[in-house]
Amino acid sequence: MSVIATAVVRRRVPLAAGVCLLSFVVFWAAQRAADVSMIDLWVYRAEGQAARAGADLYALRATEYDLPMTYPPFAALLFTPLTLLDPVDLRPLATLANLLLLFAVVRLSLRLAGTWRHTHVETALWVSAVAVWAEPVWTTLRYGQVNLLLAVLVLWALTRHPDHRWAGVGIGLAAAVKLTPGLFGVFLLLVGAVAGVRGGVWRPAVRHACVATAAFLGATLVAAVVLPDDSRNFWTRVVFEAGRAGRAENTANQSVRGVLARLLHTPEPGVWWAAVAAVVCVAGLAVAVAAAARGERAWGAVACAATALLVSPVSWSHHWVWCVPMAVLLWARAARWGGRGRWAAAGGLALVFYSYALWWVPHRPGRPELAQNFGEMTLSAVYPLAAAGFLAVAAAVALGYPRTRPGKPRAGSGRLRGGFGRGLGGSRTPQAVANE
Repeated sequence: MSVIATAVVRRRVPLAAGVCLLSFVVFWAAQRAADVSMIDLWVYRAEGQAARAGADLYALRATEYDLPMTYPPFAALLFTPLTLLDPVDLRPLATLANLLLLFAVVRLSLRLAGTWRHTHVETALWVSAVAVWAEPVWTTLRYGQVNLLLAVLVLWALTRHPDHRWAGVGIGLAAAVKLTPGLFGVFLLLVGAVAGVRGGVWRPAVRHACVATAAFLGATLVAAVVLPDDSRNFWTRVVFEAGRAGRAENTANQSVRGVLARLLHTPEPGVWWAAVAAVVCVAGLAVAVAAAARGERAWGAVACAATALLVSPVSWSHHWVWCVPMAVLLWARAARWGGRGRWAAAGGLALVFYSYALWWVPHRPGRPELAQNFGEMTLSAVYPLAAAGFLAVAAAVALGYPRTRPGKPRAGSGRLRGGFGRGLGGSRTPQAVANE
């Protein structure tokens, strides 16, 4: 980039920063006007208090809704600092922290996709200004959830240099707080195994998977030492109680299990969920590993995230903050290759997560989700359908489509480079380089 172009970009950064700040302020005001409860934040604080007091974590019922503890014991240790803060200060601090984490998610997502470094900050500011209004982000801040923190930990791990010795730590710590991110460790291991079979560089990905496993086991061991009874209780009983987090058929449950519960009009889909989830897990991981093996590691990583959300027993709508890297990748593909179909895919994904469509169906009081008609079932399955569409695009990327080189990008198009060759270990394959 020329000196003049760099200067122009730098002059645009303050404008982008001002728009992003304005969007965040309006968002904050809208949340206050909606009188959001941040109920999960108070559950986290109660868990931290229980851990400090030596009380039984899994007998805990917090807030007026009697919400239970569902995370591993290590999470309660992380929540203990919340008990040192005044409740009056906790709400604004949690909101500010989540807004900063959103910006971090966007920056890491852009890095994952391989943006031009010179436009990184400006692009991140513009994307953050828009991303904050997506339903999963709104709901994460509404409840005071930890989803953005977990996404940052995983994305940080996936965007490290292959020689980075601590690259897998973020995945391990995220899995110690919520088990679902552990699928990324499996993904890394499979990527390394496939690379080894093909005679490629397998060690970085396998090493990162081992570091992730060590971090998970280390955090779990620390929790077992500090909270031995709670650890034994969780790993022998609570971990198997899929219904502990809430009703499977709840509209907010945007996982395969939730879709099947509503489709079959049953509060517990049982063996049907186990069978379908197994097929989805195998298929999703196959797409993710195939994309990574081709050198499109960004697509592989985000396909793994989509798979994890689909197969988890409960994936509340606020867990889907991974819509941000999904949208970034689809936008990158459209900006690079062009075509109405690709722009339609990017726009369709945005429409799903900005429409709040899953809340258009009856969802209270009682259990109306068990009596939904076809149209209501479709609306209450929009996130899994979007994830299925994203996996289909990722499969096309893994198969090398399109096979022709794109035309010269337009000036100022903000084109994103495919893949993130340094991220999961080893350089990109000759095929991926040829496709660029």
